[in-house]
Amino acid sequence: MTKILVIEDERILRKSLVRLLSAEGFDVISAENGRIGIELANKESPKLILCDLMMPEVDGYQVLSQLQENPDTAMIPFICLTAQEERAVLRQVMELGGNDFLTKPFTRIELLRAINTQLSKHQRIIKDQKQAVEEVIVNLTNQVYYDGLTNLPNRILLRDRFEKLVKQLNPNQACIPLIIITLNQLERLTEGLGLDYVDLLFETLIERINHQIGANDTIVRLNNEQVILIHPSIKNKEEIIKIVQTIIESFNQPFTLVGYQVILNTSIGISLYPDHGTDFDTLLKNANIAAHQGKQKKQNGYEFYSDAIAVKSKDRLLLEIDLRQAIQENQFEMYYQPQVNLKTRKIIGAEALIRWQHPEKGRISPVDFIPIAEETGLIIDLDQLVLKTVCEQIKQWQNNNMFLPISVNLSGLQFSRKGLVKQILKILEETQIDAHYLDLELTESAVVQNPELAEQILNDLKKLGFKLSLDDFGTGYSSLSYLHQFPFDKLKIDRCFVADISNNSRNAAIITGTILMAHGLSLKVVAEGVETDAEAQFLEDNNCDAIQGYWYSPPVTVEEFETLFQDSK
Repeated sequence: MTKILVIEDERILRKSLVRLLSAEGFDVISAENGRIGIELANKESPKLILCDLMMPEVDGYQVLSQLQENPDTAMIPFICLTAQEERAVLRQVMELGGNDFLTKPFTRIELLRAINTQLSKHQRIIKDQKQAVEEVIVNLTNQVYYDGLTNLPNRILLRDRFEKLVKQLNPNQACIPLIIITLNQLERLTEGLGLDYVDLLFETLIERINHQIGANDTIVRLNNEQVILIHPSIKNKEEIIKIVQTIIESFNQPFTLVGYQVILNTSIGISLYPDHGTDFDTLLKNANIAAHQGKQKKQNGYEFYSDAIAVKSKDRLLLEIDLRQAIQENQFEMYYQPQVNLKTRKIIGAEALIRWQHPEKGRISPVDFIPIAEETGLIIDLDQLVLKTVCEQIKQWQNNNMFLPISVNLSGLQFSRKGLVKQILKILEETQIDAHYLDLELTESAVVQNPELAEQILNDLKKLGFKLSLDDFGTGYSSLSYLHQFPFDKLKIDRCFVADISNNSRNAAIITGTILMAHGLSLKVVAEGVETDAEAQFLEDNNCDAIQGYWYSPPVTVEEFETLFQDSK
């Protein structure tokens, strides 16, 4: 049955409308004032709203305005009921987003005709949106799986092919090598010659590598300086060395482009399945470690991963020791980066970001200590510390009449740990805050490791009232089908797609498609890393719900955030 919400302060008329519409087969709910009407609209998600304009306290104009600010209710057809016939009144209704109006008194036929017209229009809109989303998904799938410059498979497709090779492999006879080729001076060439020239160079480089490898090999452009190669199966290291040496020899010949001749120096790291890891992420990490070690030793060299390489870095080991002590002594401070509604320019939330102030070394970047925390398992204690600190801060703000949700990142290790839900609930109980003030952010890689378990945990968190966000969307490995499977509330578009969006048509297409797709799935969209007026304007024009980034504010201290929040009211 189609659910209709009637908001009318006149008791007799309200009852009459409920009785009439119920007799027509509609599921009717009613509200005696605007405040209750807004609450029911958010809670019940009706298919259409009938609302009186002239009501005490919260009138029909205010009801319409508030519902339009919420993406979850903005698309509900809204028919105003009014005794006024002035054109200015009717124009104001339409400008606020109203769909139709009925002048009192109206007949049963006029009422039903208006309702059926709006429901039919809304049904067409939904159908058109669904078709548009399907088209976007097809286009995005092509963009998600292939590199835009070289048209090579990207890391997502590489993962799929790796998993297929593992299933076909006889572990008693062969191994699968993952080879990372790092182009050491490409950053310097980019600064000297420009990005366009380096892109041409990269395409030529890929062609040269393709001449040296087999038809069954998979080659992928990992980033602007690295290429990954996976060979189907090799029986011994000698075969791998022959392949690597062939690639190195091909790089010894100059690359000639646009009048320039360049010799590329490389560092090659190799990890082997199953000796150096049994999952793609571990092998990729270990091959990177080996490539970094090879770069330190010599140019145009290669290095196989070994356990010894992983522990050779003295600085890393010392930083790990310091990190353990820092967690015990709580040497951390939480910063908060505002999340801003693009339409109202008001702060609607914030992301909590951890900062480490070392007593001797000073400020240590999260880029340096978070990877160590994840590798050593210290991220679990760190996540707990962050959650508790943020919840205590939320409570303190609420005591000062400052109510807004705060986003907290959950690591993949923490997310997959037993008892996660109970641990979070314990912190909420200790700090006495409601779950809906905590927005839990997870990366794609955190949920795709075990989709069945992830779905169960996410559904449990959702039932308890937590908001759930998929962070860094577009940079991970997950299939787009997971967006239907997991109960996320928000997608956060990674900053790499936002940068210079007004001059990057590919990124613009990806963001436009992502917003359309997300809204079609009833997801809100937050863009990260917004730094310029042009980026903010593009996102506003394309109906992005909210942004965060230096354009509005960098991450700031508690006191600075409080000032920003008060100023945004």
